[in-house]
Amino acid sequence: MTPSGAAPAGAVPLAARAPAPDAARGAMLLLIALANVHLYLFGRPLGVRSYPAGLDGADRVVAFLQLVLVDGRAYPLFGVLFGYGIGQLTARRTAAGVPATAVVALVRRRGLVLVGIGAVHALLLWPGDIVAAYGVLAVLFAGVLVAGTVVSLATTVMVGGVLGALLGAFSGFSPRGTAPLPSVADGDPLAALAARVVEWGGNVLLGSVLSVVGTVALGAWAARHRLLDGDLPRRPARHRRLLSGVAAGGLAAAVLGGLPLALAATGAWSPGTGALLLAGTAHTLGGYAGGLGYAAAFGLLAVGPGPGPVVRALAACGQRSLSCYLGQSVLFVALLPAWTLGLGARLGVAQAALLAVAVWLVLLAVAVASARAGYRGPAEVLLRRFTYGRRPHR
Repeated sequence: MTPSGAAPAGAVPLAARAPAPDAARGAMLLLIALANVHLYLFGRPLGVRSYPAGLDGADRVVAFLQLVLVDGRAYPLFGVLFGYGIGQLTARRTAAGVPATAVVALVRRRGLVLVGIGAVHALLLWPGDIVAAYGVLAVLFAGVLVAGTVVSLATTVMVGGVLGALLGAFSGFSPRGTAPLPSVADGDPLAALAARVVEWGGNVLLGSVLSVVGTVALGAWAARHRLLDGDLPRRPARHRRLLSGVAAGGLAAAVLGGLPLALAATGAWSPGTGALLLAGTAHTLGGYAGGLGYAAAFGLLAVGPGPGPVVRALAACGQRSLSCYLGQSVLFVALLPAWTLGLGARLGVAQAALLAVAVWLVLLAVAVASARAGYRGPAEVLLRRFTYGRRPHR
């Protein structure tokens, strides 16, 4: 890591950033860790949505809770926050007098860097990488996200939602074999690398782009209205009611939409092919609602009193979200795949969830220590170096 430097025109020092979006990113990383960790388990028959078949006891309870509250809900939240970040960047640059064409070019350049970081992450560590997908969206949709009309943003949201629902219809099915991802179960590091190339390049990247494009556009729209910023001198009570309603409604929809797959994964229901397709669609739509609900829930943090120690810790993690996201993969890969320690063959779903929480807590502690020392995350430094050049950025 390198020490924080002076802020250039149009950028915001870490201490002056709105706490709610960063806190949401920090909490989001816990959801992502929980959503990803069961995909590292291998060596047993697969059931619904790549969870192990025949779950019982604590594994059954944890799988049920993850399917209604976490699985398919974390990445929509990621999309909303990514789009929100682009909206914040646009507002800062516009206020500093930067023309829209230059902001679009900046967003595209930043997207290209994210594609590179995500590709390295996917090929070396985790084929389920999402960073490259958001980079692709930044490159392709920079004009819409930065300067698009309300109509163009709304159209992107609706089309993205339809595409996501169509893809999500198949989300309840699992691949053949005894591992969600063959690369995780291969004990040969080079063979596992070759498998990750196929898994990520042949399936994950395109599916991720199509699944989250609508949520990114929604986040950009929300940023224009500063819904998570907390700078609301007019009618804050009305704003609080809006966020409360979205949070409650979104999370309720996430639970209801996730119930069919949760019941199927835990053995309480045995759906046929048609019913499983419908359950996958409901799960995906519930995930979109849940991502928005989680974003609104954290937006409430900005409306209330000043941030406490928990919110500040989450915000420190969120300010280093890219580094912490990559750090999760480093720690998971060191422990779980067959080509490292192979713990993925022995852990149950509940044990893996506890590991995910422990990994997140370790990275949260590192982020807090980095914040106190005035350091950015290494991935954030790299992103800014390649996006802006050698000028120091906070």
